[in-house]
Amino acid sequence: MSKKKKLPTNYPILNKMFSVFVLDKKLTPLERLGNRLGYMGSAFIMMSPYLLPYDNIGAYTYLLGAVFSLPQVWIAKQWNLVMINLNLLLGYGLYIYNSIY
Repeated sequence: MSKKKKLPTNYPILNKMFSVFVLDKKLTPLERLGNRLGYMGSAFIMMSPYLLPYDNIGAYTYLLGAVFSLPQVWIAKQWNLVMINLNLLLGYGLYIYNSIY
């Protein structure tokens, strides 16, 4: 494996100071999969409010978005977002259940 080449910058002192705060790490395959699922889940959640008037398709896309984005926030240990996704699953699950029965 070869080392990364450092690109010349206009602010070498600032770059040295800020490099202390950056961790250069490779993502594991599980983290990469979680990131991709998280992007897809976020896209579903973003388009869902616009789809709610059309036969409640938006409720189903809210559920898919919550399920797809859950692995990313679980792997990152962002427990506040895990709780928001679980709340989304429960709320729109009940919404669909009540609309069916």
